[in-house]
Amino acid sequence: MKNFLIGGVPEHFNLPWYIALRDKKFNEKGINLRWKDYPGGTGQMCRALRDKEIDMAVILTEGMVRDIINGNESKIVQVFVKSPLLWGIHVAANSDYETVSDLKGTKAAISRFGSGSHLMAFVNAENLEWDLKNDLYFKVIKDLDGALEGLPKGNGDYFMWEKFMTKPHVDNGTFRLIGESPTPWPSFVIAVRNDVLENDTESVKYILEVINSMTENFNTLPSIDEMIAKRYGQKIEDVREWLSLTEWSDRQLTSEELEKIQQKLLELDLIEGKIQENNILQNF
Repeated sequence: MKNFLIGGVPEHFNLPWYIALRDKKFNEKGINLRWKDYPGGTGQMCRALRDKEIDMAVILTEGMVRDIINGNESKIVQVFVKSPLLWGIHVAANSDYETVSDLKGTKAAISRFGSGSHLMAFVNAENLEWDLKNDLYFKVIKDLDGALEGLPKGNGDYFMWEKFMTKPHVDNGTFRLIGESPTPWPSFVIAVRNDVLENDTESVKYILEVINSMTENFNTLPSIDEMIAKRYGQKIEDVREWLSLTEWSDRQLTSEELEKIQQKLLELDLIEGKIQENNILQNF
């Protein structure tokens, strides 16, 4: 039995992995795949890949591309969710901020530098035509729990996180949702360390084959909406909306998509330069 450790956020996007693991789908080819939750998100997983704590990650596209450019010895093997991630822009319920334009020059609460919440704060600021050097500040709060505790106390002024995972905290009156910012590219990819790819390509291919078979009809599985609502504490109508918007993938990023991501990271001064496609993507 070959051991593999994969990391991901504990969110509904990754339920297909949990189901495949529950049903021992990977064991059929002699693979002992184990899952590790990373509530801190992309920056935390990038570090785990670098430190060889995990072999693979289900991770935000722009964050993984940036970290590979910055020296992470991993590659993207395929897109996992091809639909954009819908980032909600949240403030504390007791905040005086009413619109997204009110946030100009305030502090974005981010999980860590290099995370999705950090990168998307730049994308949002650019969309609003803010001065990226003078209108954008940051407060590191580690994860969603850190934002729930920190924002009402003034530790950060706004927090960007996936809209549907954060909605229960809007419904209960902790946050207010004042805007949305979708990613301009596919939201999640699967990344694998280079040494793992070199040493066991066939096992990686099989892992992808299993998860792609799970996502192929995931949105129409019987009672999947009820399962998600119960597991993640969400309202059934929100889950159904999320399912209607979510598209899975079994393909690689296109050259055009990767170019768009690299160009945007470069424009935002989040990378020093672009690198060749074959240093970022692994095509089988």
